[in-house]
Amino acid sequence: MEARIDRPAHRTFLPRLSLTSGAQGPLIGLVLLCVIFSFASDHFLSVRNALNVLDQITVLGILAIGMTAVIVIGGIDLSVGSVLALSMMVMGWLARDMELPMALAILLGIGAGAVCGLASGLLITLARLPAFIATLTMMSVARGLANILTDGTQIVGYPDWFTSLAITRNFGFLSATVGLFVVLVAVSWLYLTFRPGGRNLYAIGGSREVARLAGIKVARVTIAVYAAAGALAGVAGMALAARLDSSQPSAGLGYELDTIAAVVIGGASLSGGVGSIGGTVVGVLIIGVLRNGLNLLGVSPFVQQVVIGLVIAAAVTFDTLGRRNNR
Repeated sequence: MEARIDRPAHRTFLPRLSLTSGAQGPLIGLVLLCVIFSFASDHFLSVRNALNVLDQITVLGILAIGMTAVIVIGGIDLSVGSVLALSMMVMGWLARDMELPMALAILLGIGAGAVCGLASGLLITLARLPAFIATLTMMSVARGLANILTDGTQIVGYPDWFTSLAITRNFGFLSATVGLFVVLVAVSWLYLTFRPGGRNLYAIGGSREVARLAGIKVARVTIAVYAAAGALAGVAGMALAARLDSSQPSAGLGYELDTIAAVVIGGASLSGGVGSIGGTVVGVLIIGVLRNGLNLLGVSPFVQQVVIGLVIAAAVTFDTLGRRNNR
């Protein structure tokens, strides 16, 4: 019998340098969706509709960047939608009731999101709670605090310069919030791909014990990842508030499921160690294009939920089968 030569284990922790690593299948699916909707609707391939899709996916895309890092380390975050709501309510409450300068209120709103993520990370690492339970707890706490701040009422009316961040198209096509999303995608991809800290996330997701033995501060990195995801939820909250010209304690309901779905559809594995920012962007675009195309065709929102649910199931099934075949 021939001896089997296994590849060095550390190689499985290193991400590929391709922007869409592991997402070639979803990318083909995205192209097929665009082809189908271009034949089904005369308005789909217009520049205006493409810009609308970009505007619509910005909030989800920013959330998904943080979720990618969380899933890569083998975690999960169910609180991002509630943290988004809390961040935008903190910002609105500080600007309106506390009369703080808008710029400072924005920074503190994002800071509130980071604190929520930090709390989730501490519950996971110090209290030894499963990530599912820790972030489910934070989901409830953050949503409750978002309602307590203004007794469940929304805050309406922000300075024109703030709302213009999501409305005004610079150079005729790019709003400031979409531009911020693009910058965050580029920075996070560079970090995950080329920086040792980014490669450490894949090592932790591959095997926490092996990563610990390799000298990686697993607990510290885990806390930092959840804090970053919380901060990004805060940034997403600011983008949504600018777009709506209001802060609403009910904002972000269901966003955590869409965010997880986008990352998984983009090729990430819920078992950890696999995922890429490019793949996540493809997953976000698939959800955005699906919703946009179905809206153009007049499909009921309830039917859209069924379709997206089936897409999620298919993505997870392919992920599971792929991992079985690679054993």
